[in-house]
This record gives sequence, structure tokens and C-alpha cells, in this order.
Amino acid sequence: MQEYVNYLLDGNERLAIQFLERNQFRSKKEIFEEIITPAMQHIGQLWEMNKITVADEHLATGICDYLISRLYPPAQQEETPKSKKAMFFCVEGERHYLGLKMANLLFEESGWETRYYGPDLPLEYAVAKAENWKPDVVGISVSIVYNLPIVKDYITSLTSLKQPPKVLVGGRIASKYQSSLSLSKVEIFEGLTELETWLRLYRTGGRTNVYQ
Repeated sequence: MQEYVNYLLDGNERLAIQFLERNQFRSKKEIFEEIITPAMQHIGQLWEMNKITVADEHLATGICDYLISRLYPPAQQEETPKSKKAMFFCVEGERHYLGLKMANLLFEESGWETRYYGPDLPLEYAVAKAENWKPDVVGISVSIVYNLPIVKDYITSLTSLKQPPKVLVGGRIASKYQSSLSLSKVEIFEGLTELETWLRLYRTGGRTNVYQ
């Protein structure tokens, strides 16, 4: 992983993508969970320790985003009456979006129709889109502690809709503050492995921890 981190911090897209291409024998989830996620977490820790600048972190994030989009372009989706739908976004003020983007791609891989709104989506727009499109699932990412009360507002509004979606919450701090988000009709995810298990159970009709 350190090799990949070095490529990101050096701004070397060519070597970074070659590194990921050499690991294409792994599943998409494995590359996300075992290479990209720990690399970005390590870079975040370096920034917190003032060992790199915010510009370095932004460069690494931008390269990672580009590589994910290049290696795993969005699937061509055809909506059918039986299509399951999921929308993904970060709450207003939340700009750490790579994990959310990877979650969206795992849903696509499982045959879901998805809409990815990225970072910093205001509450009123999130609710309006959910009310209009009527997704079966809404995925929210949170990485900053002071955004937890905001996440609760989103959850309350979404689960109060006439046709409420299942709300899945993930992100760097979601599992650490699970008790703060332990509202009904919500499930907290620690990582993509857990999310992949949830998708498999959902696909096979197995029980999940959220309401059916």
C-alpha cells in the first residue's frame, strides 16, 4: 500500500493506475477496501499530523477519484419495473466522498439503478430528489463529528417520506458514533465488506438489520 500512497502524494497518475491494474485479479471490493481506502486513511492521518499539506491531500484525493472513474466507469443502466434503486450523497458541509462513490459502484455491480449526487448536498434537495425518484435505499456518508446532528436531520426527513427508503450510513466516524445515529430504520456500515454482505443478503432475500 505504501507504494500506492507514494504515487498519490507524488502526483504520479501513470504509476498509480499501473499499480491498480496489476491488482485487477482482485475483486472491485477488495481493491476498494484493501488498497484505496487504507491508502486514503493513511494520507488523512499524515495530514492530521502536519506531515503533508492540505494541497497534498487534495492532490491524492483527485488522483484517486480519477482512477476510480477510469477503471470503473458507471455501468449503463436500464430501468425496469423490477429495478431496485439507490441514491447516494454526502450531507451539506461533508466533502469526503470517495467511500460513497465506491459504495455506489458496488450497488451498480449488484444490478441496482443508482444516482450519485456526490458531496455537500443540501437537505431540501436530498429530500426532493428522494420524494420524486422514490429510491429503495439512500446511502449517506459522514466523516466529520460536527456533522452528526445534520445527518440526523437528513435521516428524520427521509424516513418521514410517504414512501420512505432504507437509510444506510457509512463513513470514517459512522461506526464510532453508532449510538448517536441509532435511529429506527437506519443501518450503520463500518466498511465495504459489511456493505457487500448486506447487498448479498438483500439479493437473496436474507434478513438484514434494517426494516423490511
